[in-house]
Amino acid sequence: MAGEATSSKTGGERRRLWRTFFRNRAAAVGLLLAVLVTILSVAAPVFTSHDPLVQDARSRLQPPDRTHILGRDTYGRDLFARALFAGRISLLVGVCSVMLGGVIGSTLGLVAGYTGGKVENVIMRFVDILMAFPSLLLGLLVLAVLGPGLFKMILAIGIMLSPGFARVMHGSALSLKKREFVEGARSVGAGPARIVGLHILPNVMGEVVVLGSLWTASAIRIEANLSFIGLGVSPPTPTWGNMIRDGTPHLLNAPWLSVFPGLAILVAVLGFNLLGDGLRDVLDPHLRE
Repeated sequence: MAGEATSSKTGGERRRLWRTFFRNRAAAVGLLLAVLVTILSVAAPVFTSHDPLVQDARSRLQPPDRTHILGRDTYGRDLFARALFAGRISLLVGVCSVMLGGVIGSTLGLVAGYTGGKVENVIMRFVDILMAFPSLLLGLLVLAVLGPGLFKMILAIGIMLSPGFARVMHGSALSLKKREFVEGARSVGAGPARIVGLHILPNVMGEVVVLGSLWTASAIRIEANLSFIGLGVSPPTPTWGNMIRDGTPHLLNAPWLSVFPGLAILVAVLGFNLLGDGLRDVLDPHLRE
C-alpha cells in the first residue's frame, strides 16, 4: 500500500510538472523547435538525397528551385543538404561543450562552496579571472594555443562556459551546506565527498539542467562565430558559421547563401532558449503555482 501511494504521488507530480511546462506556450514552442532541429540534423540523410560535399561548377550560385529547395553555393553544392549536415556539428559542439563546462564548473563551484576558506578563495579568484575575459576572446585565446578543430573547439567553448556553472554551483553549495539535512549527514559521520555527492548535488541538478539548456544555445552561437572567422571545423565540412562566411561576398547577387544558415542558427538558438525558460518555470519551486 505504501509503495502504491508513493508511486501514485510520483506519477501525479510528474503530470503536474508536464502541465506546468506545456501551459507555457513559449516553452512548448521552444521544445518543438529544439526537437525539430535535432531530428533534421541527426536524420539528415533521410530528408535529402544530395551529398553536401559533391560539387557542380556548372550550377554554382543556382537559386532555390524544386530540386534544390535552398539553392546551390559557390561550388555548386546543395545548400539544403549542407545546412542539415551542418546542424550535426552545431548540436555536437553545443551539447558536448555544455556537458564539459558543466562538469568542470560544477565541480569547482561545489568544492569551493562546501570547503570554504583558502580553497574557496583560490578557486573563485581563478573563476573571476576567467569571467573577466569576454567569452569570444577567451575562446580565441584557447584556440590560438590549441589550433582549430572540432574537439579543440568543444574544449575551448567548454572552458568558456565553466565559470558560469561554477558561480551558480558555488552559491547553491553555500546555502545548502547550512541546511538541516546536510548537518544531519555530517553528524552521523558522512564525509565531504558523500555529502556533496548524495545530498547537495541532487538538490542542484535542476539548476544545472536549466543552465545547460540555456547555454546550449550560447554554445551554438559561439561555434558559429568561431567558424565564421575560420577557427572552427576545417572545410569542406559544413557548419552554419562557415556557410555564412562563404556567402558574405555574394550578399547582393545570392543572399540565400548566408540567409538560410543564419535562419537555422536563429531557430536553434531560439528553441533552446525558450526550452530553458520553460524548464526553469518547472524546476524552480518559487515559480510554481
